[in-house]
Amino acid sequence: MAASKTAITMCSVLLVLLFVATMAIVRTSNDSAPRTEETEKLQRKIKDKMQSLENSTMANRMDAVTNLNKHAVADPEEVVSMVHMMIQNSTQRRKLGYFSCGTGNPIDDCWRCDSNWRKNRKRLADCGIGFGRNAVGGRNGRLYVVTDHSDDDPVNPKPGTLRHAAIQEEPLWIVFKRDMSIELKQELIMNSFKTIDGRGSNVHIANGACITIQYVTNIIIHGIHIHDCKPTGNAMVRSSPSHYGWRTMADGDSISIFGSSHIWIDHNSLSHCADGLVDAVMGSTAITISNNHFAHHNEVMLLGHSDSYDLDKQMQVTIAFNHFGAGLIQRMPRCRHGYFHVVNNDYTHWEMYAIGGSANPTINSQGNRYLAPANRFAKEVTKRVETAERDWKGWNWRSEGDMMLNGAYFTPSGAGASANYARASSLGAKSSTMVGTITADAGPLSCRRGSLC
Repeated sequence: MAASKTAITMCSVLLVLLFVATMAIVRTSNDSAPRTEETEKLQRKIKDKMQSLENSTMANRMDAVTNLNKHAVADPEEVVSMVHMMIQNSTQRRKLGYFSCGTGNPIDDCWRCDSNWRKNRKRLADCGIGFGRNAVGGRNGRLYVVTDHSDDDPVNPKPGTLRHAAIQEEPLWIVFKRDMSIELKQELIMNSFKTIDGRGSNVHIANGACITIQYVTNIIIHGIHIHDCKPTGNAMVRSSPSHYGWRTMADGDSISIFGSSHIWIDHNSLSHCADGLVDAVMGSTAITISNNHFAHHNEVMLLGHSDSYDLDKQMQVTIAFNHFGAGLIQRMPRCRHGYFHVVNNDYTHWEMYAIGGSANPTINSQGNRYLAPANRFAKEVTKRVETAERDWKGWNWRSEGDMMLNGAYFTPSGAGASANYARASSLGAKSSTMVGTITADAGPLSCRRGSLC
């Protein structure tokens, strides 16, 4: 990540409390019952403490984020219990009342059976899996309909625009009135408890700035085409109804996650951006990246700020049911520190490597399908970045039940004991023979009123 991302504006700092105050509440809920009362209490707590936050030092704010961010990290025993439960009956936990649609994709089978999905949009928030499974987004808020594709003024966005919706302090479930292409002048800075739901419309965020998730919590991004993102910045940008501030140059990521938790990125198409497609850094955790279609990009996904940034040791990310397609080169993902569950993805293209890392991350690869390129020098799935074998041979990297095609091979390391992977396990893997079916609908879905998506 470029150094410019470490410049924290006052706008972002004021959002720290929002992120901090929610950790303990969100991570303890596994049911689907609305928590409107809890959300309202949380909002009142934020308002009561905002003034004292403004008088805090930067060090104190960062310490608060660091300490409470730890509560978003899944406990190993909790994870093992949760995985066992999901293997037995993933739908019983949510009490959905629907039979499986038969794809084997637990997210899609949770909600796509419902022909009235449009009236029951918020059911999606109860279908999360993996480390980001507790992200409720805007489930406890009202629907906000985006009617205007423009982004004329990042400081004073018009009502009805995506930016106006994203910066509000209240929980919102954001939908779109019609097909639209949104060219953002500056980063779209998300506020906490927001869902961007593109189902039913063909929505593109393209040819300008893209999405920044910084020091917030509970974000769901679903069903959007995000592409051709460009570096922007050196400008004023609003981050809440009551605050705007100066933003330095952004790198041009499709989705940038910075110091945030409980994030779910599902069923999007991401391609052709100036920097990363998804980057998660600076202590971010409790993230699921699922059902997305990635294509035509060099450095696809960066998880971890730097080899020296120890706070990323708590990072937990699930990468599941994605299709890594044409024109990809490397970083699917590239990991530092932390714990990463790479499960039931379809890798059909890479030019350098698929999964890389440094600084001793734990990588648990299960049930994926790896199709190596024709280049005989690029058959290896894995790459230890700028690290000698004597240093990485103890790292816990394993391949379990993966399908290796066209000469692909995974270089494992570490002791191999299952206990070492407790923090890098987040759901039960399906057989790699099912990957084609599970990932067949990766990317935005074609959802129309009155019919199944």
